Amino acid sequence: MNNPYKAKNGIEEEKHEINIQIHLYFVFFVAIYLGSYVIPGIVFILYLILFFIPFFLEESNFIFIFINLKSLLALVLMPLVIISCYLLHLFFISLITRWIWRWTERKCPTQNGIILRNIPSDVLNYYHIRSFIIRYGKNAFTKGIFPWLLKCFYNFIGSCKIGKGTTIEEEIAADKFVNIGKNCYIGVNSAIVSHMVEGIFGRIPYFEINVGDNVTCSAFNCVAPGCTLNDNSYLLPLGSIAKNQTTKGNNHYFGIPMRKIFRKKIMEYLKISEEDLDKNKALKKKQPMRREVIKEKQDNKEITKSIPELKDNKIITSENTDKTDLELDFTTSSAISRVNIKVLAIYLPIFWLSGMLVGIYLYEHMRIVNSIEGDLGRLIYIILSVPLVVFSIFFIFVFSCIFFSKLFLILINLIHKPREGVFKAEIGNKDFEFWCLRTELKKLAVWLMRNYPVPWIDVIAFRWFGVRMDFSSHLHDSWCDVEFIKMGRKIMIGQGAVVMSSMVVGKYLIINEVILNDYTVIGGMACISPGTITGRDSLLGAVSSTVFNQVLDSGWVYFGIPCIKLKPQKFTGETKMTKRSVDDEHSISVEQYVNIEEDKKKKYNL
Repeated sequence: MNNPYKAKNGIEEEKHEINIQIHLYFVFFVAIYLGSYVIPGIVFILYLILFFIPFFLEESNFIFIFINLKSLLALVLMPLVIISCYLLHLFFISLITRWIWRWTERKCPTQNGIILRNIPSDVLNYYHIRSFIIRYGKNAFTKGIFPWLLKCFYNFIGSCKIGKGTTIEEEIAADKFVNIGKNCYIGVNSAIVSHMVEGIFGRIPYFEINVGDNVTCSAFNCVAPGCTLNDNSYLLPLGSIAKNQTTKGNNHYFGIPMRKIFRKKIMEYLKISEEDLDKNKALKKKQPMRREVIKEKQDNKEITKSIPELKDNKIITSENTDKTDLELDFTTSSAISRVNIKVLAIYLPIFWLSGMLVGIYLYEHMRIVNSIEGDLGRLIYIILSVPLVVFSIFFIFVFSCIFFSKLFLILINLIHKPREGVFKAEIGNKDFEFWCLRTELKKLAVWLMRNYPVPWIDVIAFRWFGVRMDFSSHLHDSWCDVEFIKMGRKIMIGQGAVVMSSMVVGKYLIINEVILNDYTVIGGMACISPGTITGRDSLLGAVSSTVFNQVLDSGWVYFGIPCIKLKPQKFTGETKMTKRSVDDEHSISVEQYVNIEEDKKKKYNL
């Protein structure tokens, strides 16, 4: 694999494929998973054997259950015991993850700098280990019944520091090397990322992010490594800030790239008048209620003054439009608006058959339990087998759903074969209706796999449904279509990214194959449109988008909406980064520290 770019020493750069330490990953996962179930399992089994079974299940008189205090307590305390055991499970996930995290920090501390992915090093290995061990805990908290405990998890293990009163919604990435102050709001699908992979053989800028107090990320905001958001910075939706940038705070920011928004722009964005802004600033004074303000404006006939920009624009009302003008006319296969509810009926036999297999497994397991002689031996076996039983139930149910979904999919494809093209997106068109059916069927299996205790093996579901990819490629909490997708080796799709081989535009369904060649990197929150072909070793930057049938040349970086060719891929030799102030647009070039062992610095002249 030749690359024209030369390192600083004039020698053509070396490129080494990263060998993931699977044995360490397996040991760490088993330790976290099994260890987190031992104590909660013992507590729950003891409650069942010593309290619930003798005083409730073995009670022959139904009326006596509600008269006897012990029987009534056994029934009433069951939900409390279950919730307590669940919280114990989360605590031990956090505790064991903390132990492993601190061990890795002693071996190779986290620090600001550039990690090189084309040169093997201890820094690179421990970076990957930390990224792996935190993912199970993050998945358990965010997809559990107490998702607001996620910030406690980060603070406890020491990966982040998050202040009091801060709310974190379903964000994409804010799991390590991030400091967030008090009373902040991190909105839905915001990405606060302290690391950014710049190519399979490229660099990983890994810099601490600092967020001050009272900072708001509205939604779909992207904050890159090394950024500082000072107090009272308000990021409007889709605002994206590049690496090593700083906001002075006490202002609103928007756009890609992000910039300060002035008073007039705020008025235009929020569709309010200068009078409304003045009233908003005077909130501390006694103000009339909102309904009184509206009534006062109506009485004085001054409603048009509050939004003067609408005077010259056509206002859509029910009088001059029909129903179709008000309908959402764009969707993707991840949010189908025209699917008939009858399609969902196919889930019932899948769940029923999968549940039957789980029932058979539990029946056989209880036969083994009953065959053990002695109450003590039976109790010890039950306690020790709890983690394995829980994992097996998940495993059997999820993989059974995938298996039966595949059988139904084969039958559906025999009736109507999938094909590429442009079709009418309307009921009665077979290509559209069968596309809806295939998509809903596959989404069930993929969703279950993503919510499985080991979500990083979702590649099994994609391969099973026909996506051409191998286990060297990774989908990091991204969304991907499950047909007409071909991936080469070592593909990396960033968090929050979307890969679409099909989409509905207006009244038409477009299906076109997407081909991602070897060593392609799709940045976080990026979007791949149908028909896109990426060349070998190409990179699509974060918060960027391709257009229909776009081809990305090999060895180039693309960025923007729609994306354009930005610069050639560069690896080891480039160590300078620009620090920029968003408010006054002042920027300086800074030589950054390359985080690698000293002997390798000399070898590669870094």
